[in-house]
Amino acid sequence: MTENKRYRQTIVGFGQPWTLVATEQGLSELIYPPEIAAQAGFTEEYAQLPEARGLFEQFGIIERLERYFAGESVSFAGIPLDVRGTAFQTSVWTGLSRIPYGRTLTYKQFADELGKASAVRAVGTAIGRNPLPIVLPCHRVVGSNGTLTGFRGGLQMKRDILALEGVTDMAAVGHDRFRF
Repeated sequence: MTENKRYRQTIVGFGQPWTLVATEQGLSELIYPPEIAAQAGFTEEYAQLPEARGLFEQFGIIERLERYFAGESVSFAGIPLDVRGTAFQTSVWTGLSRIPYGRTLTYKQFADELGKASAVRAVGTAIGRNPLPIVLPCHRVVGSNGTLTGFRGGLQMKRDILALEGVTDMAAVGHDRFRF
């Protein structure tokens, strides 16, 4: 393995394949199941990456994601990450990792917790570009009225992921426009 080279590994969640992407430095992306990934144009690019199960096992991510998809409360703390984004985006993504399992915050509450109360829309945009859904739990951020809004994987997937964590009282009345 060489530095900065990317590797992939497929795991199963919700009965569908998800693709993990990493460098030797850490996990960089978690790609949704194929039909969702294809809508965003990811399929061809990621299919060409070499598989490296040992690297992902070394990071501890495979076992944790398998447990997570089995419905266990799992912490992803300590997983080495190699995500690329602006300083603002990475600060938002780091903040996502502090939202506890089974808890939701509104976009406004989350922006307030980050100390970015006047930047709610920018925070929302950064959340939408999160390269590591589930690991950096963007699904735990919901609309101001407590409903599901915006999720790249679609609102049904957001509902399913939250239900896995025991959050079942969410209505999907927000936009589905973020599904691409």
